[in-house]
Amino acid sequence: MFGLLHVGDIIKEMNGEVVHTPEDLQDKLRSARGAVTFKVVPSDYDLPSPSQLYVRAHFAYDPLKDKLIPAREAGLQFDEGDILQILSQEDVHWWQARHVKDPSQKGLIPSQYLEERRKAFVPPENDLSKTSLVCGLIDRRKKKRYLFNVKDSSIFDKGDIRLYQEVARMPPFQRKCLVLIGCHGVGRRTLKSKLLSLDPERFGTTKPHTSRPKRDDEGGHNYIFTSRDEMEQDMENGEYLESGEYSEHLYGTKFDTVRSVITSGKMCILDIEPTALKLINNKEFMPYVVFIKAPNLDFLRYMQNDKRHTKMKTKSTMRNNSLMNLSSRDLEQVVLESDAIERDYHAYFDLTITADDMEKTFEQYVTLVRAVEALSAEPQWVPVQWFS
Repeated sequence: MFGLLHVGDIIKEMNGEVVHTPEDLQDKLRSARGAVTFKVVPSDYDLPSPSQLYVRAHFAYDPLKDKLIPAREAGLQFDEGDILQILSQEDVHWWQARHVKDPSQKGLIPSQYLEERRKAFVPPENDLSKTSLVCGLIDRRKKKRYLFNVKDSSIFDKGDIRLYQEVARMPPFQRKCLVLIGCHGVGRRTLKSKLLSLDPERFGTTKPHTSRPKRDDEGGHNYIFTSRDEMEQDMENGEYLESGEYSEHLYGTKFDTVRSVITSGKMCILDIEPTALKLINNKEFMPYVVFIKAPNLDFLRYMQNDKRHTKMKTKSTMRNNSLMNLSSRDLEQVVLESDAIERDYHAYFDLTITADDMEKTFEQYVTLVRAVEALSAEPQWVPVQWFS
């Protein structure tokens, strides 16, 4: 189809054959193979101006593999992350859309309603809610138990299936937060430390609060000390981005500490659990989210078995051998958890890098810095709510 059908159009022929009734047209569409062309008598319907509704697709779609679409050749193929302009939402199941990068590519895409129903029948894979812990299941040390406050999260009001996100094209601007997401052992803290040490004028970070008593030799450089009662009250009031308990003491990151870094003119680096993304993805904090993906299982096993890697002294994303000391079964769990985070939270990610090689640590740093610098030089498609 080289154009789009509109309300009131009369279809006279399909592929050179006369169409007599709607039922006749349906039969012809079912048996059609290859390109479909219509001879149409345009209606006098007063067409609305082109829609200014733009969305980012959070799933890939291939109409040639879709058994539900009326005519597969009329569909519009797109990949995850593509920006689409929605031209018509008149049909409850099929929207008319076109690619922003190539407006000549027009066609039908499944509506939010149709795709939600379709996805609702797909069984979940590796459901994280059924594991005892998220991000750190295999850490043999004592763990911090992270708590998540959903009080201010509107995501839960609309469900967790994010298919199309309404976006707007904005002039270049710097994001307020740089958020690092990933499982235990993939090098988030190493990358965070490198960013802070190499560019302290651009990046800053928060100081966590704790109810732990200050030791005699501590000067208060690493923590903000407070009482447990005060922390619990502030947690109840939703003042913490995330919080947890470790060795019977509370630890947490307050929103005010994030605001303080932003006010200083720096980009606040946050190393947080993926569940906290729901609380910081808003117009106040405007995060740039980087997912650090675990290497594939074959590579992890190679790293573990090869003495050249396990004994190498290097500043890498896997320094301290946090992953190398794990059993084969635990390595499998690392990959499963990383895949689960990617599946459940990929709609939040702006950039994905893989912690797959010691020699690539600096390369990953350069990739990330260049991506951050591009924010101030190139237009961005961002959630429309950030500027509404």
